[in-house]
Amino acid sequence: MNSGDDSPPIVVTIFGDRYRIRTDRGEAYTRACAEYVDDAIQRAHVAGVAEPQRAAILAALEITDELLQARREVEQLTDAVESRVTEVTERLESIAGDPSA
Repeated sequence: MNSGDDSPPIVVTIFGDRYRIRTDRGEAYTRACAEYVDDAIQRAHVAGVAEPQRAAILAALEITDELLQARREVEQLTDAVESRVTEVTERLESIAGDPSA
């Protein structure tokens, strides 16, 4: 999150601790991010991790895994779209070059 120096701080609670965050991302977005992180830490904690720091690290790993999978999916979709655009472009060029097609 970017630091919004002039923006008022947004207070969020993550795993029972309150944090004052200055950001230019907006309150709703910041709260959604904090809730997502809190949920991930709570899941790790419920799974048997007692120490908050360990729960936070496991949550960070889970969130990073989700991020990397999403990036991989976006890359695959981008490649598929680029390939399809190339196919369509070549087909249109062949039709434009052949008046009988």
